[in-house]
Amino acid sequence: MKRAVAYLALMALPAAAQAAIEVPSGRALSHHDVIMDAPGASGVTARYRFIAPGLLPEDVAALGDDIQYLCDQFVLPRLQGSDQQVAHIVISVSDRVLPFGEAAPHATQVFEAFRVEDGLCIWEGF
Repeated sequence: MKRAVAYLALMALPAAAQAAIEVPSGRALSHHDVIMDAPGASGVTARYRFIAPGLLPEDVAALGDDIQYLCDQFVLPRLQGSDQQVAHIVISVSDRVLPFGEAAPHATQVFEAFRVEDGLCIWEGF
């Protein structure tokens, strides 16, 4: 129970208040939030959202290794010991904080999907 409360408290912090996450490209990202979808037939989808200030459209193609790193090194360790049966992970990186589910044509965003299999993030792509 204490772990769940601490996790929820961390998720409530604004992105600016959390430590920067350095990814393989050298870019510093902030973890914005996590949204757990209602369980479906194959389990829960966990949506982890990150902010990369200054992200430009031409930067998106180079984020593949960074997003895999986030799944492997940031998301999976946080899911260990969870009572949620997470089957899918969606990671998004955007240049600014955006309301979830709303169109933002002027924002730069990238989304990648993974399935969790044998404790690994397996890229599924969209």
